[in-house]
Order: sequence, then structure tokens, then C-alpha cells
Amino acid sequence: MLVRLPRSVSEAQSCLAEGAVPVGGATLVWAGWQRDGFPEQAMSLRELPEAKVIGDGALGSAVLLHEMDERVPEVLREAAGGVGTGAVRRTATVGGNIVGSTLRCLLPAALVLDARAVVLEPDGPVETDLPELLAKRPLLLSLHWHEPVASGYRKLTGELRGGVPFVVAVAVGAAAEDARSLVLRVAVRDGYDVLSETVPYDTDTGRILRALALTPLGMLPEAVFEAVRDVVGGVVERVGAR
Repeated sequence: MLVRLPRSVSEAQSCLAEGAVPVGGATLVWAGWQRDGFPEQAMSLRELPEAKVIGDGALGSAVLLHEMDERVPEVLREAAGGVGTGAVRRTATVGGNIVGSTLRCLLPAALVLDARAVVLEPDGPVETDLPELLAKRPLLLSLHWHEPVASGYRKLTGELRGGVPFVVAVAVGAAAEDARSLVLRVAVRDGYDVLSETVPYDTDTGRILRALALTPLGMLPEAVFEAVRDVVGGVVERVGAR
């Protein structure tokens, strides 16, 4: 198997056109290749500048999970820190986790940041939203977002559905339709699915929780919604302290 390392977007386009398979950190695809056979060509984005950005509201798809630090919001740092073992985090990439994984541990965090994805199409890089990214699974180059006012994350290791821990991600940031207004976004991984809701921000945590209880999040198991209460409360407290 030939592993190609493009150093420009045009080189990456050529690799895709010639049938190279994105490898990410190989933590997920390697076992499948060992079982089903290796492709003739694979492609890693670890030498591509557009896929290695980190900070200022951007995160490249080739960034390793252990590289995520104070340059990204707390919700993303915590989500990355909860993936697998240290050895996995030193190998796994952002793109592999969001696009190549069924667990998609970073997805709830990306959703509450209202992140947009830059993907590589045959005609060049284009921006898309996360649902389209997951539906079409193109080559992810990077994620971009506006910095949140505050964010929080919780992984419920004692609560499982289908053997998958629930995770709760919360962020307060600008509304998409009016940057002067604040909204609170919540995303919960429930099994292999992710539920996400957005409600107007309120300094009264109780009003926020009552609004969330009227959404599908209100149907979550009580222990999980209790975690939502805790994380929302902590985020509202941090917003008030600013």
C-alpha cells in the first residue's frame, strides 16, 4: 500500500481523483483493512497546512486528539480528552473521529459550537454544515466556529445505551440569525445517535431547563437529564461571572 502525503489542496485533490483512500490516524480503518484487504493507495493529511490548523475558531481534520488544548473551547478539549486511551489520543485525528467513527465523540461538542465544515470536493474546498458532512462523508479539511461565551461537557460512564456512554455538551454563543442575541445549545449522544436542541439564553437556569424539557431532550433518562441540568447550570454560572 502506497501512503501519500499531499502538501497542498491541489495535491490532495489529485490523490482523491487517483483513488487514494483517506487514512486519518488509522485507528479505525486499519482493522478493517486487515480483514478486507488493503487499498492500493492511502492518503494522510498530516502534511497539509489547511488540515493542521488549531485555534482562532478553527480546527483541522488532521489534528491529533491529544493536541487539543486551550486554543479550542473547553467543550472540545473535554470531548477529545475522553476518547479512548492516551495511546489512541496520540494517534486518532479529528476527521477520523467525526467522519470515520460510529461513536463520533467530538460531534456533540461541534454541534453546540454551531460549527461549519470545510470539505474537499472535486472542484475545490467548500463549506457545509455538519448534517451534510455526516450524510455525504466527503473529505473533511477543517471545522470553523465563532468562539462561545462559555461551554461545558460531561461523559456519563455509568449510563449506557447499547454499550455506548451518554455524553452531554453545552455552549452559549451568538444566535445564527442575530449575532447580538445569545442562545444555549445542548447536544446529547444517546447510543449512536446525537440529539441537539437550541433555546434562547436566559440568566435563569430554571427557565432554560423548562424550555429544554419541552424538547426531545426531556424524554432522556432522568440520570441523563440530571447531567444536562448540572452542565447547563455550570455554563450559565460561568457566563454570569464574565
